[in-house]
Amino acid sequence: MRDLGRPVVSGKEPKSDSEQKRVAVGYLQEAWAEARLDGVDGDCLAQASLFTAFIEFVATYGEDAAATFAEGLGPRIRNGEFTLDKPRQ
Repeated sequence: MRDLGRPVVSGKEPKSDSEQKRVAVGYLQEAWAEARLDGVDGDCLAQASLFTAFIEFVATYGEDAAATFAEGLGPRIRNGEFTLDKPRQ
């Protein structure tokens, strides 16, 4: 696991990929809520989060793989995969 390019030192057992994702979402939700309480606009947070995520994708997988991933987002967004208040079909 990395933290902005630096190894994270931990004495705990390694977590499964799904557990790491669950924990990561929790951290991001906490940071998001704190930023909103400090008056940061949700759109600014979303753009900064995407920018930061794509920096990590490019650093980890390379530009071509990150671009391929990004190309697949349009259909997923249109399909409602990221819409919370829309009933799934």
